[in-house]
Amino acid sequence: MKKTMLIAAWSLLVAAGLNAQDVVGDWKGTLQTPAIELRLALHITRGENGTLKATLDSVDQGANGLAASSVTLQNSKLSFDVDVVRGRYEGTVSADGKSIAGTWSQGQPLPLTFERGTFQVKPAPKPGKPSDIDGTWTGTLDLGPTQLRIVFHIVNTEEGLTATAESPDQGATAIPVTTVTRDGSSLKLEMKGLAATVEGKISDDRMTFNATFTQGTNSFPLVLKRM
Repeated sequence: MKKTMLIAAWSLLVAAGLNAQDVVGDWKGTLQTPAIELRLALHITRGENGTLKATLDSVDQGANGLAASSVTLQNSKLSFDVDVVRGRYEGTVSADGKSIAGTWSQGQPLPLTFERGTFQVKPAPKPGKPSDIDGTWTGTLDLGPTQLRIVFHIVNTEEGLTATAESPDQGATAIPVTTVTRDGSSLKLEMKGLAATVEGKISDDRMTFNATFTQGTNSFPLVLKRM
């Protein structure tokens, strides 16, 4: 009788270990919101004590390493919270352990399926001859009760102008600027991951960019100074 009980207990421990191992690794998924499409990368590891840990990257928003809390796997049910963005994920791991189908809730529930793997990163284009607006541009968005610093790094390459953005007050770095469009003194920076654009005129001395920051239906004046 004791032998049977020990075998049963050992089987349960092995099953629990396999469940934890099944989700360890890198996962990728695409969240379809009403306004934008966001690539999300999930990285699950296991600590020394056997507990699961996870971080989440919002690739298109430049938000990486968002720590997940309360990571649990019960049978095939996986759940975790990302407190910094007040988000929660609940999903079911497939029988073959290759996908997780579930719901991401952050204000409203949205379907989100993860598959094993990582997103392919496009190689950075080779640097080109610096343009007359290459460099770091900084400004502050006045949102009324809140002011947010915003930084753009503009670099010319063999494929044309490119840029990345930072929001220091939100801890976001390397935010992809999807397209950079310039026509003389007119400049437009589009960030699809934020559903935002910055569009305006560059001063004749190429030191000031008087623009409008638009996100969704909201627009705010934004003056960027070249460092």
